[in-house]
Amino acid sequence: MEFDDVSDNDIGENLMDDTAVENAVTQILTAVGEDPQREGLQFTPRRVARMYHELLGGYTMDPKALINGALFDVKYDEMVLVRDIEFYSMCEHHMLPFIGRAHVAYIPDGKVLGLSKIPRVVDMYARRLQVQERMTRQIADFLRDLLKPQGVAVVVEAMHLCSMMRGVKKHDARMTTSAMHGAFRANLATRQEFLANISRGASPLQI
Repeated sequence: MEFDDVSDNDIGENLMDDTAVENAVTQILTAVGEDPQREGLQFTPRRVARMYHELLGGYTMDPKALINGALFDVKYDEMVLVRDIEFYSMCEHHMLPFIGRAHVAYIPDGKVLGLSKIPRVVDMYARRLQVQERMTRQIADFLRDLLKPQGVAVVVEAMHLCSMMRGVKKHDARMTTSAMHGAFRANLATRQEFLANISRGASPLQI
């Protein structure tokens, strides 16, 4: 698939050019028939450039600084699950948001990660131009490589504005993706335990 052509090394060093973004937004406003100098739009290019620093901040996040030493030696070998992690991301095909939640689990093999770091890892990969399939895999691969656990599982559910506002215009459609490593892939009972835990008491995904 096309999303396999993009690697972290290709995009991790990108720094945003605010002037180029502002000029591009001005050109778009002109192209759709607007007046970039009218009162409501006069500062829109600058606002959009600033907004992209936040929406696409994952490109400049340093994984080492993000973890910040929050790896601990703990004798625990049962499932650790953080569910219902809210996130937003930007579809790389239409540059419209997709919004959802991630469920992340791992089975430690001597190392556990500070609780707040798992949502931060999700944000690091969500705050980019993305496709949901790649984002799901990146989260799982990062935790596998960092923790060297017995297994990692990630399930992501999201609603995509690019299919709600345009195209097929299906407001209630939801996309679910998963990535499994180690025990979660090899052991059916472990995988079923994870899926049962994230389903228990779950509310419908809404925007």
